[in-house]
Amino acid sequence: MNVYLEKLAEFSALLRHQGLAVGLRETADACEILSGWDLTDREGVRDALQTVYAKSREEQMVFQRAFDNFFVSVEKRDALRRKHEAEAQELARRREEAAQELQVGGKSMDLREDLQEVYVQMGEDKREQLRQMLEKTKSNLERSPRLYSNFIRSVFMRFLLEQQMVMEDAAAHGQEADPDLALLYRDISQFSDADIPRAAALIASISRQLDAQLSRQRQKTGHSGKLDFRRTIRKGLETGGSFPKLAYRRKIRRRKRLVLLCDVSGSMLQFSEFALRFIKSMSDFSESSQTFLFSEEVRLVDPFALQNMDAFRDYVRSSGLYGRGTDLGSALEYLCQRRPAVLGPSATLLILSDTKTIDIPRAARALLEAKRQAGRVLWLNPIPQRKWPYIRSIQTMLALCQMVPCATLDELAAACRRLLRA
Repeated sequence: MNVYLEKLAEFSALLRHQGLAVGLRETADACEILSGWDLTDREGVRDALQTVYAKSREEQMVFQRAFDNFFVSVEKRDALRRKHEAEAQELARRREEAAQELQVGGKSMDLREDLQEVYVQMGEDKREQLRQMLEKTKSNLERSPRLYSNFIRSVFMRFLLEQQMVMEDAAAHGQEADPDLALLYRDISQFSDADIPRAAALIASISRQLDAQLSRQRQKTGHSGKLDFRRTIRKGLETGGSFPKLAYRRKIRRRKRLVLLCDVSGSMLQFSEFALRFIKSMSDFSESSQTFLFSEEVRLVDPFALQNMDAFRDYVRSSGLYGRGTDLGSALEYLCQRRPAVLGPSATLLILSDTKTIDIPRAARALLEAKRQAGRVLWLNPIPQRKWPYIRSIQTMLALCQMVPCATLDELAAACRRLLRA
């Protein structure tokens, strides 16, 4: 049995490495289950462990893959190890080839790492197309190295970006067997009106899971270190004067006070709505938190308007903010100058925006002032992170505050989880 418990500890470590919230309590519960289980019943063991380790559908899929790859016979494990080693060697070989092929005039092309990896993963037919193009321009390159080296790099860049999008679409189509999981990883900007009710239900489900995870973590953190004498003595009297268990004072849980600044101009409305659904459905935020909407102007949201998120879009459209331009600098200045003050050392300023605004220098100055006044500034950005290097406003704001990619519901949930744990 000790051998199985050692393997279970290794399996717990593997699940932690793959992103599941697995701690000593989950491992202990799994050990207790297995101690009374028929270990020859593989399916029964998998189902039992899944109830302990995995809660959401996403976690269950990660668990099942890890279980099937970890708990195998010695022969199958050796075969899998050899297969993985062969795949790793092949991948290393292809990367070496790519390093040689992605050159112009003997110098490496200045390509992003993710695009270099796209070249490595592409089929031989696609790579051959680029080789042939390079061969055709070889004579021109010799006559005008500087001109044609830039031209070749731009062609490679465009081709690899197209292939990257093809690979991402293929991955998305591969998830269509589970519609909710596909929705979780799809770019929020690509949601249709028909997707919104399912997305809202998915957000509510994930929010409940986040609250439950946070509650379990609080229980694991234990006491604050100070002994509660009165409770200890009272419990001792119940057992005749013995003190089998000491009582400790609980930590005072202070809810987080948020100041939300939500961009509702144009396509940002859908993202702001989903982010607000996440945040408002969590129990860890103070009732004193305030929400401001902005486009060219700023509006403080009536708390009653957020109680019915299904009518939120109608509320925004009736406010006169929707469909107008974006002036982030003016909105931040409004928050900094508002009296009584809404920012302060105890407040976290949460900005929901794609950074696209008029007068970027003014917005940058206002952001620095908001950062000085608030205890913390966190920016949730719906633009995929791979596009950040090409957008000047993002590069400007990224240098001034902490920015989190939130292009999908999965990334948005991860950002909220990060906010809760901070």
